[in-house]
Amino acid sequence: MAVALLWLAGCATIQEPLRGSLSAPDAGVSECARWFQTLDRQIDTAGVRDGGEYRIPGFPYLRTDRLMASFRTSATEGPALDTWLAHLRALDRAARDAEVRNLPEAAMRAFGIDRQDVARRTEFCARTLSSHDQNQPGTASKLAERAKVPDDYRTWQRALGLYGLVSVPFSAGVEGWQKDAVEAFRRSAAGELAFERSFEYRPQTAMVRENPETIFSRSEVDALGIRTFSSQDAERLFDAYAPVVEIEAGGSFDEIGAIAWHDGALPGVQTTMPTVYRKLVHTRYGAETLVQLVYVAWFPERPHRNVFDLLAGRLDGMIWRVTLDHHGAPLLYDTIHPCGCFHMFFPADGVEPRAAPSQWVEWAFVPAPAPRLAPGERIRVRLQSRTHYMVGISADGGNGGREYEFADYDTLRALPHVNGSRSLFRPDGLIAGTGRGERVFFWPMGVPSAGAMRQWGRHATAFLGRRHFDDAELINQRFRLPLQ
Repeated sequence: MAVALLWLAGCATIQEPLRGSLSAPDAGVSECARWFQTLDRQIDTAGVRDGGEYRIPGFPYLRTDRLMASFRTSATEGPALDTWLAHLRALDRAARDAEVRNLPEAAMRAFGIDRQDVARRTEFCARTLSSHDQNQPGTASKLAERAKVPDDYRTWQRALGLYGLVSVPFSAGVEGWQKDAVEAFRRSAAGELAFERSFEYRPQTAMVRENPETIFSRSEVDALGIRTFSSQDAERLFDAYAPVVEIEAGGSFDEIGAIAWHDGALPGVQTTMPTVYRKLVHTRYGAETLVQLVYVAWFPERPHRNVFDLLAGRLDGMIWRVTLDHHGAPLLYDTIHPCGCFHMFFPADGVEPRAAPSQWVEWAFVPAPAPRLAPGERIRVRLQSRTHYMVGISADGGNGGREYEFADYDTLRALPHVNGSRSLFRPDGLIAGTGRGERVFFWPMGVPSAGAMRQWGRHATAFLGRRHFDDAELINQRFRLPLQ
């Protein structure tokens, strides 16, 4: 009786259409529903769940991110719906590939088949359940209702922390940081902020640079306005806009490198291999969908200045993003640290900031405009030693410094490990061992483990108000773009 009650309780938490599929008269459908239940149980038990995208309740073969969630009320029929569903399926496929690769051997033995067969079985069952669900009444409305990503703030935390009161001193702190940053950028532009010694990195390139407009002319655009490029053209785009990174040199903690599991317990950075991870994503501007290029550099740590340094800890980094217009020209640059902190925007000519709706929200901090680039020039970003705060931006036409290699950001979801492979990120999207002391004092702002490094899709970027780095409306709400 107890077992039966537990089984019934478990079924009560399963949402349609999966719940109905478990008891479907079609044996293929019911078997595939149970397959996903078994697979998810093994993934969760092993602690290898990928936390980047949101799993849509009742649809175990679909996931969404904030971009795809923005289409949920408009892509409701015809080619737009088909394309939207294909993107949701692709997000789940990529995440499950990493999850299956990261399953320990003990969990794999429970399936009785190898990893390739698990992947094939999962793909077959995804097609089976998708076909079945699309023929059921109400499926489209259920999917549209549920395909929205929860934000990365904890409202209950803000309530208990008296957010309305503590946001006043926090606002003063944010304003102070912004004033300091503006002054640093002014001094850098005026040549008053010299580094005694620096590490300089620029992209390693083996191809002839091509006009981005020509690259865009060869791209394909789907029913959602999302562009796809050949792998070679994507390489050309990433190369065209890869930044030169200059870091004030204070020690090995200011060198960039490749992420690896050194001792099997915590991840580290191999500075002998300068590496920048990259990811091609999209955002929306009104009815338009725009391409964004994301570059991520990692440092071994943010070292302690003293015993009271609450911002120091293992791993640090810089995320640099370039938003392009329909011809492949830069419209806007922005940056954060991988904790989601220190969000800055650098608009190109013709881009106008929109006014903030309130003084009590972090809206769009612009410490300096983007520099104009002559043919052959790149953006040079300057970072301070230890803190890795960005303190300058300029045009660069040189060729000195060390070269960095590119790596796919998604390889971080399944890195080589002594026990096979392991994600850099925990199921909650955070990186183990990167917690900061600041989390205690920033707790009332509602950001889980403020200061910890986190996965793409999990970057809350404001303590005042709510803002996410991958929000599809982020730029649309904050800037007027000169699109033609």
